[in-house]
Amino acid sequence: MKNCIVAQSGGPTAAINASLAGVIKGVLDQEKYGKIYGSLNGITGILEGRFLDLTETFQDSGNLELLKVSPAMYLGSCRYKLPKLEEGMGDYQKIFAFFEKMEIGAFFYIGGNDSMDTVDKLSAYAEKIKSPVRIIGIPKTIDNDLCVTDHTPGFGSAAKYVAASLLEIYHDTVIYNLKSVTVVEIMGRDAGWLTAASVLARNGYCPAPHLIYLPESAFDTEAFLKDVEGMLGQYNNVIVAVSEGIRDKDGKYISASSGAVDNFGHSQLSGAGKTLEYLIQGRLDVKVRSIELNVLQRCSSHIASLTDLEESFCQGQHGVALAAEGNTGLMVTIQRVSDEPYQVAYGSAPVCEIANGVKEVPAEFISPEGNDVAEGILAYLRPLVQGEPKIRFEQGVPCYLPVRHLS
Repeated sequence: MKNCIVAQSGGPTAAINASLAGVIKGVLDQEKYGKIYGSLNGITGILEGRFLDLTETFQDSGNLELLKVSPAMYLGSCRYKLPKLEEGMGDYQKIFAFFEKMEIGAFFYIGGNDSMDTVDKLSAYAEKIKSPVRIIGIPKTIDNDLCVTDHTPGFGSAAKYVAASLLEIYHDTVIYNLKSVTVVEIMGRDAGWLTAASVLARNGYCPAPHLIYLPESAFDTEAFLKDVEGMLGQYNNVIVAVSEGIRDKDGKYISASSGAVDNFGHSQLSGAGKTLEYLIQGRLDVKVRSIELNVLQRCSSHIASLTDLEESFCQGQHGVALAAEGNTGLMVTIQRVSDEPYQVAYGSAPVCEIANGVKEVPAEFISPEGNDVAEGILAYLRPLVQGEPKIRFEQGVPCYLPVRHLS
């Protein structure tokens, strides 16, 4: 009987702990496996020998249920890029020596695009040395930009938060009888799915956001100013939803960028919303402010999507089933069977087909002018934000699973 180890990586979400709970539950219910360990701070925990034995803690179903609704990452995170095999095998040798020492039969890595890069590299090395360790990627990202899969764990909850926030911002701005523009910057460097989800704020009385700009459409500052001016002719208070990664026709980011990049080569962006705020201030005689939802949109569990949490849990369980069947080098996927009634099925795809790719918002979901989304996107988005999890409160504050081991 072999043991398993699981780790989390990248940015936090409201659903990544639900995926972790699914992995833990899958291992505990699987006769093929013994203990389930949790690596602290992603792959770096394995490299440094920092991990927890999760087996006994989560035999308690109460702890498992609490984990499902707890925000961020119970095991902590990292943004560590494994070198290419040809650049050096030191990390790989350390990782697989740890696997052998701890009698690991399967490793589950929960994360986004960069994490799937790690899964891909480890799978390739395992094949190279004929290791029996099964390596499975469990998806997560609020950006919803992983290829092959219909949508990603964490996106539905973040989309729900964004939509609720835009609706509340509308209620805030509409109380004033004066001309104003509010620019709301939403996460999304290369794909505008989360910004597109702001359309869910619109209802019978709320037209906001009045304008929506995604990275998939080239951004033109003059056209933008005309769009805003046109909306100000119809409404006193105009709300604009904008992705942090909007760029011009030459592919240059609109936001002021220092030129710095992270470990995975991604540009460090700073202030698309603020950039547009200054642009409007300089050209239009109107009150203007920008709001950056920032980290709040990533893992606000108090307004999570129940659909998102349930699907995340199931994807964690499915990953364990895949490994138990002898599969490796795969990422769990979700396929949409129908919109009404909403039904999905769980599957898998080779992680090499997913790592380092980007699933953009398709053209049919974007208005021809590039300043809004098309109505067809609503059928895609609405099922993902349905339902609210039951969260226990004490003295008016949510109760989450303690993370003392991370401090």
